[in-house]
Amino acid sequence: MAAKPPAERRTERRLNFLVSPSLDDRLRMAAAMSHQTVTDFVLQAAAAHADEVLMARTAVPADYFDELLAALDVPVEPIPELTRAAAKPRRFVDR
Repeated sequence: MAAKPPAERRTERRLNFLVSPSLDDRLRMAAAMSHQTVTDFVLQAAAAHADEVLMARTAVPADYFDELLAALDVPVEPIPELTRAAAKPRRFVDR
C-alpha cells in the first residue's frame, strides 16, 4: 500500500487498547514480515478496514459524488423560459 498522505500521518490523537499475547505475537510477526513497525502495520490494516466499512455504507460512490460537486460549480447559462416563468407574478402569496 502507498504511503499515507502527510495529513493522515500526523499524530494528534492516541488510541490505546490491550491485546492478548497471541495476537500481539501475530501482529509483531506480520509487521516484521511486511518490513513495517507494529504501529504502521496496525494503522494500515485498521484504516483499510475502516475504508471498506464506510464505502459499503455510502449511498453513492466517492467518484460519482466528486463529479456531482464539480458539476455544481460549473457556471450555468440562463434558460430564457425559466427566466420568464420566474418573472411572472405568483398566483399564491405567502403572508
